Amino acid sequence: MGLCDDLSRCKMALMFAVVMDLLGGVSLMVGVFATLKLNGEEYGEILVYSGVLFIVASLAGWVLWYSGNIEGLPPKKEVGHHNSTVDRLARRVSQKFFSHRRSKYYSKSSRV
Repeated sequence: MGLCDDLSRCKMALMFAVVMDLLGGVSLMVGVFATLKLNGEEYGEILVYSGVLFIVASLAGWVLWYSGNIEGLPPKKEVGHHNSTVDRLARRVSQKFFSHRRSKYYSKSSRV
């Protein structure tokens, strides 16, 4: 039972998101509240904009982390799902549709 057991998978995406959030927050706060002047020019705006970019980049990390931790659906056997009439009908229609497309594709390629 370690500290990171609940984080399960995609730890790199989580670390990326947290680091980008921290960099973005610090940059944003320094840009807003600190007076940064160099040779008479103010540089607070660039820190605000870069902070926002860091935070937007962290969203990608959060999405990757979240989507990587989504559990898949349990197998049908665990749920107790048996082949129903609707499943068989859908499978039959799908097979006919794709077999028709497949034969159409192979007949065109054999003419060439």
